[in-house]
Amino acid sequence: MTRRQQWCVVIAFLGVIYAVPLTQTVVEITRGQVPQFFDVFRHFPTRPTLRAYETEVEQQSLVAGATRPSIQYARFLLFGEAGEKVLIGKRGWLFYRPDVRYLVEAGGQSEDPFFAIKNFSDQLGSRGIRLMVVPVPGKPSLHGEMLTSRLNSVDRVDSPTLALLARLRAAGIETIDLFGLFARNKSQIEYLARDTHWSAEAAEFAATAVATRLKDLGWVQPGAVDFDVRAVTVPRRSDIARMTRVPLIEAAYPAEEVIVHQVRERATGALYRDDPAASVLVLGDSFLRIYQTDEPKAAGFIAHLARNLRQPVTSVVNDGGASTLVRQELARRPQLLKGKKVVLWEFVERDIRYGTEGWKAIPLPPAAGVTGQAR
Repeated sequence: MTRRQQWCVVIAFLGVIYAVPLTQTVVEITRGQVPQFFDVFRHFPTRPTLRAYETEVEQQSLVAGATRPSIQYARFLLFGEAGEKVLIGKRGWLFYRPDVRYLVEAGGQSEDPFFAIKNFSDQLGSRGIRLMVVPVPGKPSLHGEMLTSRLNSVDRVDSPTLALLARLRAAGIETIDLFGLFARNKSQIEYLARDTHWSAEAAEFAATAVATRLKDLGWVQPGAVDFDVRAVTVPRRSDIARMTRVPLIEAAYPAEEVIVHQVRERATGALYRDDPAASVLVLGDSFLRIYQTDEPKAAGFIAHLARNLRQPVTSVVNDGGASTLVRQELARRPQLLKGKKVVLWEFVERDIRYGTEGWKAIPLPPAAGVTGQAR
């Protein structure tokens, strides 16, 4: 290679390296924005701040935003890959990659959830309020056969969540084992094929099991409110396909038609609504939100729990934040504990390792004025 050819290669290489940031900077300046590269100087350089900066650069890159969809769609067509968050299963099933990682990767969480749960249970106990913990199986724990043929003969995967359930029971904390319950009734409660969440049947099944357990323990006495249900069909678009951020891939997975049972108060015909003065407080994540506050409303776990208990409940729901954020919300609104006998705490099992904000010990405000009735 001649000297001129060598310089041409070097210049071309430098052009490729610097074209992206220069393009980004020029566009941001013409829009009247502060160039993004200045963000790296706003915080002391540590591993978390540099990683956050790197993530922001990737997400806001104009070149990446323009080219990523086409490249990702080509990978989808050629290799069956749908992005870093998505795994494609059999017969059109989709899986959320962190759900699978939770089952196959050892360790990873910085905080042991047991101690945060025990701390929360003790704080509630000092107020005379009982705690029931309800971890929800992720889709691969029950439907691994739709991900790999090696699990065709397995009713459920041996999830590490079962060890946490055993530790909690040994510490005297009440739990519900939905893993065994769902595995024994798998034909009735199949999860959504293209979504991270459970089916409407699974939500109802879990609500019935929890309500039955609460009544059997004597923690909650049946109320006097009668509810009726009405079958409603709603389209459920895939939240997993949406994670690809590629419209052409999303279009390859049409909405699933889901039949749900909407809960209405028999006396008035009104859709179910929470009651802040209820004796049961439910904390949880998007598994409680689905069908409940999104379409068609009043058809999720919370409404069916209330229907089985024959009384309204109170709820605090945070998508992806059931590990810590819901307890932080409760600490900011301690009046929600007034008159409560039971706190029901639901979280999807992947949050045991990947929960937003981890598993912090959150101190509740002083108990004065918020004491429950159970003793």
